[in-house]
Amino acid sequence: QVQLVESGGGLVQAGGSLRLSCAASGSIFSINGMGWYRQAPGKQRELVAAITSGGSTNYADSVKGRVTISRDNAKNTVYLQMNSLKPEDTAVYYCNAYLRTYGSSWYMGYWGQGTQVTVSS
Repeated sequence: QVQLVESGGGLVQAGGSLRLSCAASGSIFSINGMGWYRQAPGKQRELVAAITSGGSTNYADSVKGRVTISRDNAKNTVYLQMNSLKPEDTAVYYCNAYLRTYGSSWYMGYWGQGTQVTVSS
């Protein structure tokens, strides 16, 4: 009933930029936090950035100053602007949303399918 669809991944040279988007759709009553995670081969999934419904943000130390998370509440969409990309940013990037659906009394976390970001040196 809920879908999170990411877009914007791809191949970019070191120093380049990418903008990821994630749109949530379905029977959504309310979205609380939204965020981006990434998982590189052989590594655990890690938080990249998160944003609350009120706009407060949190970033991993490894991306501070290079990445900006934002959201459009009217569109149920979260964005991740990534600049000065490095080869170590290469990973599958996943969108996450903590939301409540119609007919439900609680919030649950939902994941997108992931989008590949590859940064060449």
